[in-house]
Amino acid sequence: MVNLIAKSPCDGILPITIGSVTLSEEDVGVIHSVSPYKGQKKALSAAMKSAHGMAYPAANRATGKLSARAVWFGHAQAMLVGPEPNRALSELAAVVDQTDAWAVVRLEGPAVEDVLARLVPVDLRSTSFKRGHTARTLLFHMSASVTRVGEKAFQIMVFRSMVHTLVHDLKRAMEGVASRS
Repeated sequence: MVNLIAKSPCDGILPITIGSVTLSEEDVGVIHSVSPYKGQKKALSAAMKSAHGMAYPAANRATGKLSARAVWFGHAQAMLVGPEPNRALSELAAVVDQTDAWAVVRLEGPAVEDVLARLVPVDLRSTSFKRGHTARTLLFHMSASVTRVGEKAFQIMVFRSMVHTLVHDLKRAMEGVASRS
């Protein structure tokens, strides 16, 4: 019988530091999509706040903290990242385990905005994209979720199947920015 070994999406390819920017994998625990049933968004937000200490996020926003975060993911959809969802949430929303579908990385350092400016068609400068802001956007040619989690730090989520492409694209952008220093 074959003995399977679970590996993280970025096993063997991260972390990397180039210039002043570091790309590392984040172990965020579990990830669940949460889609409120019609007319239940306010009740869901209250239930999430009671159970997990964070409200259902507004469009283009994330709520919570590093170990427990709700990230807006599009119309009527958020990702609950970190905690196992309270069972009461399933009475107000469709809650689906997405843990194995996503890779989550952290990009941080003084030149992080310059790196992302080469790949993302959204203004991510701190003057307009503050901590807690999030965007579903393209990162080079793939779909991604980009969330500012610190003054010079971003959390990026892509489909697990795209993680090698993500690391390749970010590494090239990091090298380009570092070569200009």
